[in-house]
Amino acid sequence: MSTTDVAEMIQELHRGTWDEAVGLVVTSATRDRVEARLDIRPSHLQPLGLVHGGVLASIVETLASVGAATDAMVKRQHVVGIENHTSFVRAAREGTLVATGTPVTRGRRSQLWDVVIADTEGATIATGRVRLLVLDAGAEVAGEPVKLKER
Repeated sequence: MSTTDVAEMIQELHRGTWDEAVGLVVTSATRDRVEARLDIRPSHLQPLGLVHGGVLASIVETLASVGAATDAMVKRQHVVGIENHTSFVRAAREGTLVATGTPVTRGRRSQLWDVVIADTEGATIATGRVRLLVLDAGAEVAGEPVKLKER
């Protein structure tokens, strides 16, 4: 079990991406657990005043991807999500969401991660499961080799 926390590095990688735009802050990231928070803003709400399901699904995707990547990067590999199943359990309108991701399986070619999103009282808002494909260095996606974006 690795306890190296790479949250600060992840936050730097997220500069200028969807995660920064939505306001997701990764607070802890190790091979075995990823934690993040999101302060709900008006831009996160759908017309009924509830947090949009896409916001919740993106939190699930991000935490699973960060966790799987934290595992894969030590082997010079990358991961990409290939399936995201997010279930909406309870509505949220305001406050802070806290999310936790943990691995279910970590294989040579795929990983499976579970994510739980709750409010600060501990009530579950959404749960999700993401399957990720593990890619070797030089693998192509959408016609180009997969690599971290340049700054």
